[in-house]
Amino acid sequence: MNLDLLALFTICAYLGTSASLIKGFCQQKSRYKTVYFTWLAVIMHFTYIGLFFLQSNHFNFSLFNTASLISALVAFLLLLASLSKPVEKLGIIIFPLAAIMLGLDMIYPDKHQALQHYNWQMNTHIFSSIIAFSLLNIAALQALFLALQEKQLRCHPPKKFILNLPALQTMESLLFQMISVGLLFLSASLITGMLFIDDLFTQHLVHKTILSIIAWLIFSALLIGRTRYGWRGQTAVKFTLSGFILLLLAYFGSKLVLEIILNRI
Repeated sequence: MNLDLLALFTICAYLGTSASLIKGFCQQKSRYKTVYFTWLAVIMHFTYIGLFFLQSNHFNFSLFNTASLISALVAFLLLLASLSKPVEKLGIIIFPLAAIMLGLDMIYPDKHQALQHYNWQMNTHIFSSIIAFSLLNIAALQALFLALQEKQLRCHPPKKFILNLPALQTMESLLFQMISVGLLFLSASLITGMLFIDDLFTQHLVHKTILSIIAWLIFSALLIGRTRYGWRGQTAVKFTLSGFILLLLAYFGSKLVLEIILNRI
């Protein structure tokens, strides 16, 4: 199978889904048609990743390849969540990003850092990190929607888009559920890193370790504050976005500098 052709079909499916959400997500029938079409896009995205792995006999963790995998996983987790929770509207942001990441991965392939070079302990650490980042990525987007919804509800009258979102309490409940699960995987990532990596504070890992620990503390503090002090609203949004930005820098900061910026100097 031609991988470039498969990637192009996948990108078109993501963009078509995004256009459908933007145009008519408020209609119940349109919602289900959109979700089914998105499943096709996500399946094709994972097929692309799997076929690339088989053809090259490895999976690499370069910047765009990792971003493509994470975007596919984020889209998949969003679809799973949408089966029981009204979160499909987050796809307005997630699906176009998945299309962009897949396109960049197709245009700028990298043949380094093969997965087969790692043992199962490192693979456990890497994939728990990726799942944690993916879940907290969705939580960050949920926080943005929550901030926008809270701001618009103060306006008179609020915009129609906001009226189509779930109730504010439902949005907050979903946010904290996503953070709780994401924090669980982030904890697993840190624990496996401490157990299986000889020195987490070596030069090339120290910033990832410190930023990830700070992010873990922020998300933990948010959940404790929610339980003990009833933190919600803008406080929850600020904590969530702060923690996610730290993880973003931890996961992609060094890759961006080493693979894109320094490689072009």
